[in-house]
Amino acid sequence: MNPTGPAPGSQASLREMNRLRVLDAVREHGALTQVEIAGVTGLSAATVSNLVRELDVAGAVQLRPSIRNGRRATQVSVATSSGLVGAAVFGDRDIRVAIATGPGDIVSHKRMPLPADHAADEGIARAARLVQELLEGAGHAPADLRALVVGLPAPIDAVSGEVGSEGVLPGWRGVAVAAAMEEALAVPVRLDNTANLAAVGEARLGALQGISTGMFLKVSYGVGAGIIIGGELFRGSAGTAGEIGHVTIDENGPVCRCGNRGCLDTFVGANAVLGALRPSHGALTLRDVIARALQGDAGCRRVFEDAGRHLGVALAGVVNLLNPELVVLGGQVARLGDLVLAPMREAIERCAIPSAAATVRVAVAGLPPDEADVRGGLTVADQLRESAERAALAVG
Repeated sequence: MNPTGPAPGSQASLREMNRLRVLDAVREHGALTQVEIAGVTGLSAATVSNLVRELDVAGAVQLRPSIRNGRRATQVSVATSSGLVGAAVFGDRDIRVAIATGPGDIVSHKRMPLPADHAADEGIARAARLVQELLEGAGHAPADLRALVVGLPAPIDAVSGEVGSEGVLPGWRGVAVAAAMEEALAVPVRLDNTANLAAVGEARLGALQGISTGMFLKVSYGVGAGIIIGGELFRGSAGTAGEIGHVTIDENGPVCRCGNRGCLDTFVGANAVLGALRPSHGALTLRDVIARALQGDAGCRRVFEDAGRHLGVALAGVVNLLNPELVVLGGQVARLGDLVLAPMREAIERCAIPSAAATVRVAVAGLPPDEADVRGGLTVADQLRESAERAALAVG
């Protein structure tokens, strides 16, 4: 039988490993000169020069003339024959942007903090600027970007293409976000909810792979969910499916930012968690409380155990209604693992139909909290790119 690749430990195998080291360096750091690649990988300049030449011939990288430290240099970047896709995902306190050749192959990414009450025009301008900076830093022209997905932590009305709630992200209400980003970047843009995107990311690359009926539950500053049915994201008739944070669990409870009383978000969102601890712990951030809970602080652990029970009560209704195979916990609170998952499971077992409760698994999401929605955004952007290319071929 003829071998299909270089034998392990052979000179050819070592050379292939070094080629991958060069590619990985460019993927992680963006466009680099050959001298910079040598510094990152630890390979000699001569070896890097030979490997880059081979990768260029194979079409794996693209080379452009550049000036570094006043000297001429050759800039090496990942080849993108089909162009790049991008994701710009807004959190409650930040924006994360990535460009990639596909969902599993990020070329460059960046995070920027944002004020909690930022307005849409400010967020859109920063997102567009970050995308342009990433393209330039990776050695790509603006035309190399073929599609972009924008994620917002709010209900998205698929009919109007706008934020679908007066009280959630009020600074974005009435703004045609996708149209504004299309004008800024001259590419097709789609707007979606961040929990939906995270569910897509988990279904493509995380814990929801191969799951027919499941849910991604995002718990950070707010609470949201993305629903997978038949292996695909379920958005509902107007795109707002999965808004579990605004399911009423106590009709006499606190008034929610959405205008209703006793929503799940008023019991487990950051405002509720931080408010419960303020008399005893003073002013803390959500990250502070999570860190203290992990270190064993009794009060901080208690508020998250309570949150887990409230989440389980709300999920029991979902379990009865959809009978999912798996619910995965994501967002910042997922770092707490069984501290939240254990009371969630107990509440589901107590409140859901026994046969449904017995068949659902509850686990931590497979991707890091700051990555699932970005990966999902890149997946959707990849689909958008393919649709645009098919449409262009049809017209041609």
